[in-house]
Amino acid sequence: MATSRIVPQARFSAQARLRALQSEIMELILDRKLEAGDPLPTENELSLALGVGRNTLRESLKVLQALGVIEIRHGFGMFVAPSNLEALADGLSFRSRLSLRHRGVEALQLIEVRRALESGLIGGSIDCMTAEQLAAIDEAVTLMEELAAAGEDMIAASAQFHRRLFEPLDNELLMSLLDVFWSVYSKIPAELGMDDEGLPETVAVHRKIYAAVASKDKTLAAELLDTHFDGMRRRVAEVVSA
Repeated sequence: MATSRIVPQARFSAQARLRALQSEIMELILDRKLEAGDPLPTENELSLALGVGRNTLRESLKVLQALGVIEIRHGFGMFVAPSNLEALADGLSFRSRLSLRHRGVEALQLIEVRRALESGLIGGSIDCMTAEQLAAIDEAVTLMEELAAAGEDMIAASAQFHRRLFEPLDNELLMSLLDVFWSVYSKIPAELGMDDEGLPETVAVHRKIYAAVASKDKTLAAELLDTHFDGMRRRVAEVVSA
């Protein structure tokens, strides 16, 4: 008779202790008001302050380095890492692409989050958009139109369009999330075997979004972004469930 694999309780306890230690190290960084680039205490100092052995400490430090919390420079010491969302981006991208092989839940959720972000923030971006930034958006749409007319891939041009829509907000986290989305979405056609059907309609929607932004019609711009992402979500859902 088949039996399920049982993970020993001790293993769960060890993992819980490591997560707790990682939290303690982050709290120490915050309590000492350390900033990005500041040096951390040495391993000996951390071991004494946290009451753990050096081997256990090193395991947690490696995880925090992978998460982008700290930076270990061999021969120089440990430092608070500069702002870097690559670890988050890589994790979201992997999970979303992996989900495409099944029901695509994570990929569809990412599209929904993206829809809420863009439609919710477009009004604020319109408020602070300069003439130069508006012209850059127009340029991105024109490039999309040219690529679509030539039957060429326009995913990169579309990503550029959406980045330029929100550059006026000067929000690094938002820009990183946009990059995560396109790192996933650019792989969807190949992963799912989707064709280029609907390219003219997609380009037309982007031109309408630009026109709404240019006329400072916040409500229409948000509605068009909603429609755009609803269409993307529907296409992915149809192919995944086929």
